[in-house]
Amino acid sequence: MRYVVWGLRLLVFVAVLMFALKNTDPVTVRFYADHLVTEVPLIVVMLSTFVVGAIFGLLLTVPANLRRRRELAKVRRENERLRQFEAEHTARTQANAAPSPDEVAPLSPL
Repeated sequence: MRYVVWGLRLLVFVAVLMFALKNTDPVTVRFYADHLVTEVPLIVVMLSTFVVGAIFGLLLTVPANLRRRRELAKVRRENERLRQFEAEHTARTQANAAPSPDEVAPLSPL
């Protein structure tokens, strides 16, 4: 599955790159407040927009990843606490268990 995801990522990147290589004409980029940049190759605008979009997409996943890590740490602590409780309970149960009949009166050879 990991290879399929990386293959899809590679295909998207190659498609964007090929599209950008076909569109190398100079363009004027207008920002807010009448700030503009002239004669910028369209390939630069497209690839920078792609990179900025990918970065924003990754940043949007950060809160969910942090929440999952906190939950995983909480579950691991709870699991460890339950394992310790189980070990202590097993030790107490074995210490209080009645001895087996062989321990009380071992069978003697005939």
